[in-house]
Amino acid sequence: MFDALRWVVRAGAPWRMLPNDFPPWELVYQQAQRWIQAGCFEAMVSDLRSIIRVAQGRKGQPSAAIFDGRTLQSTCESTPRAGYDGYKRKRGSKVHIAVDTLGQLLAVHVTPANEQERAQVSELARRVQQATGQMVKVAFAEQEYTGEEPAQTALDEGMELQVIKLAEAKKGFVLLPRRWVVERSFGWLNRFRRLATDYERLPETLAGLHFVIFAVLMLVHFAALNNSS
Repeated sequence: MFDALRWVVRAGAPWRMLPNDFPPWELVYQQAQRWIQAGCFEAMVSDLRSIIRVAQGRKGQPSAAIFDGRTLQSTCESTPRAGYDGYKRKRGSKVHIAVDTLGQLLAVHVTPANEQERAQVSELARRVQQATGQMVKVAFAEQEYTGEEPAQTALDEGMELQVIKLAEAKKGFVLLPRRWVVERSFGWLNRFRRLATDYERLPETLAGLHFVIFAVLMLVHFAALNNSS
């Protein structure tokens, strides 16, 4: 079942196109929904994150997080909950994520694409603190999170929101401190074609698949750490 789910997220194919050497697609889909609704992959990511951090000489829970969001193009399945992102010129869903300073997933929140990043700070911060046991003290974010309201909502959750801004005069590509970490995490996600576009009817499924993918990535990382030791 798990191998079939990994194949779906990696290949980006519809459930009904599962190869015959996997269980029937209906069973795989139903079991995947049970796992996602039960928070199995969130728990797996949380445990693996702590193990990997400790193996690298860090504390099990992070004290800093990085926030960012990206817009995924909608499909006929996800159109009823889609919104229009005028900046990206896309109609779809916006995926807001938080990662630790190693780029490992902490929290995911899905909204229509027309929702602003700064309006999601409260929910994202709440989920981060829930995942880490209130250990995060500072969150780094891009300029879209600027404002007194998002800063205050972050403080209400026990963390300071620090906005990393572009230099006023810049030429070419600029690597922003801290911000590049979450962009790398998006790059990891882009290798899994199921998340290239929003194919899901339910936002909970879209968020859950992010944890599925990070569980896969972190299992590989964990195996590499074991081999090196």
